[in-house]
Amino acid sequence: MTSIAELTEDRTVEGVYAVGRKERRRTKNGAPYLALELVDASGRIEARVWDDVELLDGRFAEGDAIRVLGRVERFSGKLQVQVRAVEVAPDTDPVDLTPSMRRDPDELDGFLEFLVSEIVHPGLAGLVAGVLTDDAVRSAFRSLPAAGADGHHGYAGGLLEHTVGVATLCRETAQLHPRLRNDLLLAAALLHDVGRTVELGRGPAFRQTEEGRLLGHVHLGLRLIEASAASLPTDVSAELLHAVATHHDRQAARTAEALVLYHANQLDAMAATRPVGED
Repeated sequence: MTSIAELTEDRTVEGVYAVGRKERRRTKNGAPYLALELVDASGRIEARVWDDVELLDGRFAEGDAIRVLGRVERFSGKLQVQVRAVEVAPDTDPVDLTPSMRRDPDELDGFLEFLVSEIVHPGLAGLVAGVLTDDAVRSAFRSLPAAGADGHHGYAGGLLEHTVGVATLCRETAQLHPRLRNDLLLAAALLHDVGRTVELGRGPAFRQTEEGRLLGHVHLGLRLIEASAASLPTDVSAELLHAVATHHDRQAARTAEALVLYHANQLDAMAATRPVGED
């Protein structure tokens, strides 16, 4: 069996992969074909089914684990698998084939707990701890990406890694600038992407849920926070929600804490997508 990272041009490939994406399309001549994205723990690659489309289309669905026989070719400068035969691999859990972070999730969980413990304000500390200790939320942080499969931190556990990264940047910035309200900034950083836990579905596709498609992760996150913010003073609650609401919108930020969160989020996302060794 060949992992995706090992694939090279002009070679036959046989392996078990998850179907990250499956779309039925037509050529310029009107002939049907399947456009796929194959996934395993080492990466992702485009694939195409040109022949026996009707037969093979009915054998599997997006999200399945499949056994593939094909050939690797180069198309528009990128490697692509031309699939010749495919069948479902029922004994393989497709989640096990999802790319995941290389950092230790237990270590990141420890960092997350440390950052939560740094919040002194009783109301904010209780709110953040309550949201992040929910079993479903903790599981989602370990299993979901930060921004979908094609975005930054686009692998299982990317949400946990990104949240720790952004919160750490915010904590360090608050230590450099004491006039920033550390508790408010840290709480907003830890919760800024909690809406992803509702927006995205399980791997390997990480497709948006219906709520996610219609409302987006920012709105969904605000709803989760508001549901736990009843005991907060109104002004504290409003500033926390504002920072989370504007973490993708620099022009809308009205407080220093919201602006710092915006930049920390941008910095962590951009650093994660820059190739290693790039000048």
